[in-house]
Amino acid sequence: MLKDKFNAVWISHSSISDYLKCPRAYLLKHVYRDPKTHHKLMLMQPALALGQAVHRVIEDVSRLPVEERLRTPLGTRLNAVWETVAGKKGGFISQEEEMRFRSRAEDMLSRISSHPGPLTKKAIKIRRDLPYYWLSEEDNIMLCGKVDWLEYNDVTDSVKIIDFKTGKYDEDPDSLQLPIYYLLVTHCQTKAVSGAAYWYLDRDDAPIDMPLPDAAAAGKDILDAGKRIALARRLERFPCPKKDGCSACRPYESIVAGRAEFVGVSDYQDIYILALESSAETE
Repeated sequence: MLKDKFNAVWISHSSISDYLKCPRAYLLKHVYRDPKTHHKLMLMQPALALGQAVHRVIEDVSRLPVEERLRTPLGTRLNAVWETVAGKKGGFISQEEEMRFRSRAEDMLSRISSHPGPLTKKAIKIRRDLPYYWLSEEDNIMLCGKVDWLEYNDVTDSVKIIDFKTGKYDEDPDSLQLPIYYLLVTHCQTKAVSGAAYWYLDRDDAPIDMPLPDAAAAGKDILDAGKRIALARRLERFPCPKKDGCSACRPYESIVAGRAEFVGVSDYQDIYILALESSAETE
C-alpha cells in the first residue's frame, strides 16, 4: 500500500480509550464534523479546563533552559493561561465552581515549585508539535500523541518519560497510555528510554516510577485496537454498547441535537458546554 499519512487512520491514547468505552462516542468526538463549520466537536468541562491550564504552564516551562524555568513563578504563568478557560470557556457554571478548580490548579503548580524535581534537570523536546509515526504501513495506521516531559540523563544518554496527572484517580493499570508514549518516544527521537513515571500533582511531591512496558506486547495491543478502529471506519459502524446511549456518547448527542451551548473555537474544534449540567466533579 502506498504510504499516505493524510488518508491514514490516526490513533492516539484518547481516541483508543474513547473507542473502547463507546464506538459512538469515538465517532462523535474524532470523526464527525459540524456540517456548517466543518470543525470537530469538543465538550468542555471544569476538570478538562483544569488539566489544560496546568499542562499549558508545564509545556511553556519545558521549552526553557533549566536555569530559567522557575524564574517566573508558575502561579504568575497560570494567570495568563487561565484566561483561555475562564468562565463558560472552561465549562464553569458559577464563579464559585471556577474558583474551586483554579485553586486546585494553583495548588498543583505550587507543589511543583516547592518540589521541582524534573524541572531542575535537563530535558529533551521532540521536534514535532504532535509526534507521530507509522504504527503499521500495511494497515495504514498512524500512532500519535503528546508526551508531557522527557527528562534527559547525560550519564546514560537516555530519557525518562514523565506524565503529569491532574485528575483525582490513578491511571488504570490496563491503560495503553504508557505503552503508547513508550512507542512514540522510541520512534520519534534518538535516545533510549530508561524509565517512566506518573506525577499525580493533586497529592504527590515527586513522580512515581512505573515499570517500562514490553515493546512487542505494547505494539501488538495498540495495533489490535487500531485495526478495530480502522475496520469500524471502513464499515461506518459505531454502535453504542447500550441501547439508550451511555455516559460517554450522550453529551455529544446533545451537542449534535442542538441542546448544548456554543462557547468558542480552538484548533478547528467547536467548543460546547452543557449549560444546565454541572460537571464539577467529572475527572
